[in-house]
Amino acid sequence: MKIHEYQAKELFRKYQIPVPNGKPAFSVDEAIAIAKQLSDKGPWVVKAQIHAGGRGKGGGVKVAKTMDEVALYSKNILGMKLVTVQTGPEGKIVQRLLIEDGARISKEYYVAITLDRAVSQLCIIASPEGGMDIEEVAEKTPHRLFKQWIHPTLGLRDFQTRTLANQMGFTGPASKQFQDILKKLVRLFMENDCTLAEINPLVLSQEGMLSALDAKLDFDENGMFRHPSFQELRDLNEEDPSETAAKKFDLSYISLDGNIGCMVNGAGLAMATMDIIKLEGGNPANFLDVGGGATEEKVKEAFKIILQDSKVKAILVNIFGGIMKCDVIAKGIMGAARELNLTVPLVVRLEGTNVAQGKQLLEQSGLKIITASGMKEAAMKAVAAAGGH
Repeated sequence: MKIHEYQAKELFRKYQIPVPNGKPAFSVDEAIAIAKQLSDKGPWVVKAQIHAGGRGKGGGVKVAKTMDEVALYSKNILGMKLVTVQTGPEGKIVQRLLIEDGARISKEYYVAITLDRAVSQLCIIASPEGGMDIEEVAEKTPHRLFKQWIHPTLGLRDFQTRTLANQMGFTGPASKQFQDILKKLVRLFMENDCTLAEINPLVLSQEGMLSALDAKLDFDENGMFRHPSFQELRDLNEEDPSETAAKKFDLSYISLDGNIGCMVNGAGLAMATMDIIKLEGGNPANFLDVGGGATEEKVKEAFKIILQDSKVKAILVNIFGGIMKCDVIAKGIMGAARELNLTVPLVVRLEGTNVAQGKQLLEQSGLKIITASGMKEAAMKAVAAAGGH
């Protein structure tokens, strides 16, 4: 789950991590009013709020020196299609802004916390080369990235924060402040089930104080039952509508770039199904796991979600009936095909509990359903039905 920068900064404030003064704006008039509340003289920063990085390079961050510039930049950015390296060429429409005080920057730094899955530990990544070109730092000068791993029971230790502060070049009060920010950021990460906490840039002001000029937080969906209030932070305009619809019916759905829609029960079988489609020369359009206890209603909703993707040229249903019974799945498939007036070629492979009853129902349905006995045969038929070989 992703949230906007201004929402992340509100959480930073709760943990006493220093951030500039600022508020979100949803219109030009609101942006002007907020700017007047912040300062009489400026400068102010007008920042597009989307769930993607690289906004500055895309024209989504502007420094305004006058109130007229606040109005001009707000008008230009609100409603614009912002294309960045993280949005892809389709971009995202800007529907909200962050208006905040400008900063007197002496130097920019980078700091982030994420999970290093290779060692099953949280990892702090820091660099004295923060800002818009951090990707280039990682690619061209990786020796300028410094890391410390957090032990799952011992936690972050003082010698680790001192080591990172020295590597970043901090001395005196700035070193102490940096170490304090690291400790608070780790606590925020762990207490809120984050998957990413990033400050880019962390800036040193001309007065010698550190501040998080930008803030990015991503949360683990599996931990959100512990944080029900976070649901209010969701911006559904920034999320895939199909993935949002899937969550309502407890379906695991991820949109992909192919043209063969997949409906499978079980994450492992779903991954294997996508693999075998690729092996046979096709491309899956989605990952969709209907779960072990799918009902006819869930199957129908799964079909609806798959068919929302205009790229889908064929659908492959691959079900192993363990907890789920094949005859129940067959009824759901038939009901969905009739209700949705399905015209896309449909390939079905069933195996497991009540498989004979399920196949019999499909054969007697009178619907144009292509049946298959094994995964390889099912994938071959789906690729052919989608226009492949």
